[in-house]
Amino acid sequence: MFAFPLLARNAAAAVAAYALFMVVLIGVATAKTPFNAAAFDAAQAQGKTILVEVSAPWCPVCRQQKPIIESLMGKPEFKNAVLFVVDFDTQKDAFSRLGVQRQATLIAFKGKDEKGRSTFDTNAQTIGSLFRSAL
Repeated sequence: MFAFPLLARNAAAAVAAYALFMVVLIGVATAKTPFNAAAFDAAQAQGKTILVEVSAPWCPVCRQQKPIIESLMGKPEFKNAVLFVVDFDTQKDAFSRLGVQRQATLIAFKGKDEKGRSTFDTNAQTIGSLFRSAL
C-alpha cells in the first residue's frame, strides 16, 4: 500500500532531475564564447550572425546588459547566432580589430558586414533591434 506513493515520489524526483539536466544542457549550448580572432574570422567567412559583447566585470552598465543579452540569445531567432564576449580588461588586442574604445559596447555583424553597434545601451528594445539587424 505504501510502495506506490514511494514510487510516485521517486518518479517525480527523476522527472525533476531530468528537467534540471536539460536546463543545464541548454544553458551550455547557448554559452557565450570568449572572443578569439580565428573563431571570429571563421564565423565571418561562414556568413553567420555574429554578436559581440565588450564587457567588464566591474561595469554597472555591462551588468545591466547581461540579462537582456541572455534573454535575446535564448530566443529561437538567435539559435544560429554566435555571441563573442570581449573582456575589456584582458583582451585589448581585440579593440583595434573591432574598433572598440569602451566597455558596454555591443556590435552586430552579418558575416563580414557590420550592421550596427551601440555603447552604454541598457534598453531591451534597442538592443533587440541591434541584434535583429544582423539576422
